[in-house]
Amino acid sequence: MDIILIKDVPGLGFKDEVVNVKNGYGRNYLIPQGFGVLANKSNNKVLEENLKQTAKKQEEILKEAQKLAKKIGDLVLEFKLKTGSDDKLFGSITTSKISKILKEKGFEIHKKNISILSKVNSVGEYDVELKIHKDIKHPIKINVTGDILKKKKRKSRKSDDSSEEKETKTVNNSEKDIKKTEKVEEEVSKDKKPEKKPKSKKDSK
Repeated sequence: MDIILIKDVPGLGFKDEVVNVKNGYGRNYLIPQGFGVLANKSNNKVLEENLKQTAKKQEEILKEAQKLAKKIGDLVLEFKLKTGSDDKLFGSITTSKISKILKEKGFEIHKKNISILSKVNSVGEYDVELKIHKDIKHPIKINVTGDILKKKKRKSRKSDDSSEEKETKTVNNSEKDIKKTEKVEEEVSKDKKPEKKPKSKKDSK
């Protein structure tokens, strides 16, 4: 069904634009929420009148959009993600992230008006399209670089194992020393047993 938008709807269209949508989306959401009206004969006449009256305003809006596109220019947004040795990315580039960076640079573009034109699955440059106005789509690029993850876990495990072995050896050696000491003390105590005195004559009586 055709709907005349009476408000901007990110990702769908701008005010006074006629868009084609599914019946359920139009009847159950756009119309009751006040985003649009059915594009019938009477509403189309109203639209024509509105466009005539707001022609000057629409022209100003278009000029502002053109200025914004010129200001953005050949913008390249930089992204750095963790990667494997095969340049495979750990993480993703989303329209939300792009919108956030654009906002930081002073450009207000809703995430639903941003399109990444191909799947971002490895390092490299990718094309992105910004819908600034119903008549203006502006291209920019994103450059994705990688930060290779280093494997350090195996080394640390080896060092931990070697330290454990050293500790075990130390404990075993100390136990051996203790046993030796105990043995020597035992032998010494045996040697030092008191000699039996011969019985005296008095004792025999």
